[in-house]
Amino acid sequence: MINLPLFPIEKTIANRFDPNAEIVLFKGDVADLLDNIPDNSINLIVSSPPYNLGKSYETRQSVQAYLTNQAKIISGLVRVLSPSGSLCWQVGNFVDNGEIFPLDILYYPIFKDLGLKLRNRIVWRFGHGLHASQRFSGRYETILWFSKTDDYYFNLDDVRVPAKYPGKRHYKGPKKGQISGNPLGVNPTDTWELNILQDWETKWWDIPNVKSNHPEKTNHPCSFPIELVQRLVLALTKKDDWVFDPFAGVGSALIAALMHERRAIGAEKEAEYVREAKDRINQLFTGTLPIRPMGMPVYEPTGKESVSRIPDEWVNISKSGKK
Repeated sequence: MINLPLFPIEKTIANRFDPNAEIVLFKGDVADLLDNIPDNSINLIVSSPPYNLGKSYETRQSVQAYLTNQAKIISGLVRVLSPSGSLCWQVGNFVDNGEIFPLDILYYPIFKDLGLKLRNRIVWRFGHGLHASQRFSGRYETILWFSKTDDYYFNLDDVRVPAKYPGKRHYKGPKKGQISGNPLGVNPTDTWELNILQDWETKWWDIPNVKSNHPEKTNHPCSFPIELVQRLVLALTKKDDWVFDPFAGVGSALIAALMHERRAIGAEKEAEYVREAKDRINQLFTGTLPIRPMGMPVYEPTGKESVSRIPDEWVNISKSGKK
């Protein structure tokens, strides 16, 4: 659970765009919501769009038709994005008859043609997912971070991680003997590099996906972890900025924004998920929402658990499957 003493318990959730609101959750197509959002007014757009996999909330299309439809929405998103703002697009793969289509690569030309500039391709790694038998099992997805201009907001200090060697000093030159690092820590990088934090190891973008016994598990099959968005919110926005998720699902991005005193806006077509998002936002402000804390280490088996030991039946079986 999480406690938010800075926020009042009761919050009003507007159902359409209101420049004076703190929370907007629109039930309907994001294109209809975009029509009412002024140009250059959103500081951060962050979302995980449908992957065209034929889930209950989407209609499977050809890859080209899917990207054409997405391009129309993205054009509207770029219009409302602030000149100093950022757009973060979290995607995985579209799979057709066992063939992988990497969506970040397919999406890139759409954003580039609209004038956005890619700042990072962040690798989000997770330890669990679907198991494959005809290829290696996928265990990562990517976040494309674009800015609208070269004058974009980026606050590295709020997302620095403790240095592995904080006592390192310059060994030559005019600064010889002086501390070479930053007292607030180091750049977390764009992948899951190891860092030392309070006697345990954490991997900055190694974040469990929301499956099975994850505390944030809901009825949505593909929600992303709140922690993933928190880091983007802290690095790319300031207090009271607008954070917009055009495919809000059960509100994880909105919750990440509200946790850090940003304003949140989202669109979602499925009534079931809108209800769930509202319930979760209310739980956030009453301190009853289950959340995996940011920076919590990923559990590693000790080898003592029964499920992490080699079963007796397997002891004499080789990789060829023969005894």
